[in-house]
Parts: sequence; structure tokens; C-alpha cells
Amino acid sequence: MTLIKSISGIRGTIGGVAAEGLTPLDIVKFTSAFGTWAVKKSGLKKIVIGRDARISGSMVNHLVTGTLQGLGIDVVDLGLSTTPTVEIAVPLEKAAGGIIITASHNPKQWNALKLLNENGEFINDAEGKLVLEIAENSDFTFAEVDELGKVMMDDSYLKIHIDQILALPLVDVEAITEADFKIAIDSVNSTGGIFVPALLKALGVKTIYELFAEPNGEFPHNPEPLPENLVALSEEVIKRGADLGIAVDPDVDRLCFVTEEGRMFGEEYTLVAIADYILQHTPGNTVSNLSSTRALRDVTEWAGTTYTAAPVGEVNVVTKMKETQAIIGGEGNGGIIYPALHYGRDALAGIALFLTQLAKSGKTVSVLRASYPEYFISKNKITLTADMDIDALLWKVEALYSQQPHTTIDGLKIEFGKEWVHLRRSNTEPIIRIYAEAASEQAANNLANSIIANIHQILHQN
Repeated sequence: MTLIKSISGIRGTIGGVAAEGLTPLDIVKFTSAFGTWAVKKSGLKKIVIGRDARISGSMVNHLVTGTLQGLGIDVVDLGLSTTPTVEIAVPLEKAAGGIIITASHNPKQWNALKLLNENGEFINDAEGKLVLEIAENSDFTFAEVDELGKVMMDDSYLKIHIDQILALPLVDVEAITEADFKIAIDSVNSTGGIFVPALLKALGVKTIYELFAEPNGEFPHNPEPLPENLVALSEEVIKRGADLGIAVDPDVDRLCFVTEEGRMFGEEYTLVAIADYILQHTPGNTVSNLSSTRALRDVTEWAGTTYTAAPVGEVNVVTKMKETQAIIGGEGNGGIIYPALHYGRDALAGIALFLTQLAKSGKTVSVLRASYPEYFISKNKITLTADMDIDALLWKVEALYSQQPHTTIDGLKIEFGKEWVHLRRSNTEPIIRIYAEAASEQAANNLANSIIANIHQILHQN
């Protein structure tokens, strides 16, 4: 069993022993801590919750709801929803915060509590540490019977979210309708099966081929939207002669596309393409994390604006976007953050913007993809002993490449012209993740292997 407490919330596998898995006791404990913190920080006594469709969602939802009521907090329950929908609802409800019950791309045995502040944005590292401190000290007091919180079910936010997307100046419903796209979608039997078809229909798409659209939590494949997990979608695009395929993860904050040829557009290039479209119409700065493709920097510089890299993690990207007044940002995992709507990864907004771009360009998806610089990312890791001083190891690698442009804001990233390698320690395992990017798979692998050889040489010397 696994229980992980991190900046992104509390996640773990369902069942087992308390404090070793995500058990009912752990759910109550951390919900109590978050509710206590949120009310103290904001002075408000309302929290918005929503969940994806995974099997354990109903059980976790009941525990979260009852705990918040027990703290004297009113609950606005959106039911089956998406992460970006809850993010939008929190400020509209003038709530103290939000809890999204989802383990995102993790398999069905996982669930999690994603924690939002009163702005509908993920709590930061300092705030997360305060919540954990409250949890460990059981520093919460429950309400007496006359002060218990109330529960309000609200299913209106599907329409509210879609209406806000349709109102974006860079979303052109008329152009999408006229393009008469035929689209296949893979919703991995979660809430994308509700929200993605509803959005597409609102955008004027008449022909939709739905795969795994029943929100029952029985994931038909690994729910992470990676090429090896999207074989059925690729086959459906070819079989139906569709213009493209769309895949989202269980909580609909990650997005990727399949070309009309059944090939992967590339998760890394979701952000690149949408940023390119936005920059053509509203020039401004961009941000992605250090492990994302250089192609975003390229299209940003084509537009004559500035690209900035942030440490890995959505909250870090959002912080850097605010600092640099970026108009678009996100992560290479298919996460689009468009501040004109809200500061959170939003696959639904990404779909609308991409389809507008496609409709107005008159290009096929494969031709659009070919218009961007071609890069390949090689993803590797080295497992170390639990007592290894990973920071000291990274310092020694940095010393070897001190003459190269590099940054240490999140592990160590070293640049070699348009190629780069990023080394960062895992927050949960004694490993170093090593990502390298170059213009070809072989070049990226060679770069990664060179750094890995340096690491082994350093370890051998110790």
C-alpha cells in the first residue's frame, strides 16, 4: 500500500492499514486538517468538492463530505466533475477552497485529495506543510450539533464551464461548426465521457465517435494518455476516417491528440500548438516546466516574446506565469493553463482552442504537427540507495558541466545548444529522474547515457 503527502495533495492506494494507504481514517484526518486550514485562512465556511468516476470515488466523497460537515463547513458538491470545473467553481461560490477527489492519471486502485485555495488554485508548498502539520497534531475541533455544515448538490457547473469557454475571444464556434470535424474521443470511462461530448456538441461538432465513455471508473487501459495506452483510439480514428482523435485523463486536466493518420500528435506538443495559436493573436510571454520540450521556447521566440522555465509542478508553473504575466503556459504532459479562463490545467479549454486553430488554418492535424520543430525526449532514471546524498551527487555533476548554461532551480538542468538534460530527485523514491531532449531519439538517448555514465563514475569514486 502507498500513501504520499506532497505539494499536489494527499494520494494513495485504497485500503490497507491507516497511514500506509489511503484509508477512511486517513481521508478523515487530512480532510479535517485542510478544512481547518482553509477556514482559518479565508474566514469562509464553504468548500466545493467534485470527483472523477473512479470506483472508490463515492466512498471517498461521503467521507470528505461528512468530515467537512462535522467541522461546521457547508459543502457544495458538484458530483461527477473535472478538476478544472472545480477550480472554476471555487471563486464563483466564494468558497474557502476546494477538494477534487481524483488520482488523475493513476490506475484505479489509487485515489487522492487535490487541494485548492480560495482562488481555485492548488495550494503551495508552504500552505501544504501547514495542512500536514495540522493533520499530524490533530489540531482540529469539530462542530456541535446545531453548527453542522449543510450539503448542496450543484450540477450546473458543466454548463457554466462550457459557457465560459465559448465566451473566450479566441474560441470561434462558427469556424469549428463550418469545419464539420469528425472526432473520435477516448474518455477512459471517467468524467470526460460526460464533459468532452457536451463541449464538442456546444462547439458545433456533429460527428463524435465515443470510446470508453461510460463514467463507471472501470478504466479499459492505463489511464495515462500516453501512446502505448491509446492504441484503440488510434485504430478508431483510422477506422472511422476521423479528422482527429482526442484523449483526456480521468479528471480532464491533461489532453492529447491523434492525427488523421492515427499517429500521436505528441503530448508535449499539445501546449506548443495551442500556444502558437494564442501568440499569433495576442502576443505575450509563455511558461512551461523545466522538463517540457524546447519547442515552446521556439514558437515563443518566433513570436518575438519571452519564454521562461519553472520548476516541475503545476503550482510552480502558475507562480512563474503570474510573475512574468504570461498569457499561456502549462506542462509537457498535455496540461494547458490559459489565464484568460483560470489558472489551472484545463483540457476542455485546450480542445476548444485547438479546434479553432485547426478550423481557421485549414490544415490537417498531421500538417499542423509537421509545422513545429521536431524534438524527442528520452526519459530515464537511476535508482540509488536510500541513504545516498542525492544533492551532493547533483553538485558533482554540476561541477563537471560548469561551463555549460545550467540552472539549479529544480534539480539540475544543463543546456547544450538546443539540446538539454534535466536531472531531478524524486519526492517519493531514492531515484534521480534524467530527461534529455534532442532533435532525434538517438541523440537524446546518447545525451542521457552520457550523463548517466558520469553519475556512475562519480558513484564509483565514492
